[in-house]
Amino acid sequence: MMQPKKTKFRRAHKGRIKGNTKAGAALNFGEFGLKALEPNRVNAREIEAARRAITREMKRQGRVWIRIFPDVPVSQKPVEVRMGKGKGAVEYWAARVAPGRIMFEVDGVPEAIARESLRLGAAKLSVRTKIIARMEGL
Repeated sequence: MMQPKKTKFRRAHKGRIKGNTKAGAALNFGEFGLKALEPNRVNAREIEAARRAITREMKRQGRVWIRIFPDVPVSQKPVEVRMGKGKGAVEYWAARVAPGRIMFEVDGVPEAIARESLRLGAAKLSVRTKIIARMEGL
């Protein structure tokens, strides 16, 4: 699973995901991509599960790019613990995903296989998504 090697601070504030994505809204590497339609946090387990589903459907042909990285530590306190006594331990790592963000890109396989693999990958994510394709005339 993905997580940063080193961070400046161990725990982070929750924060909010406001507006559309500032960067990463265009296909840069592959012919087909998976675009987020709503703001949400996607944890490292979901990213890894989606990556496995995509590569398995493509039968390890072509290439897959992961355009998001889980760099936000999400902490939780244990169940039935009283208030106070500080912030909980880091439970998992997540990536903040804004609407319009390209999360995965695929290239080197036929369109039918690419769309099916991205559809299976999207089923593993907690965000509503849309499969997009590069325009040929650009």
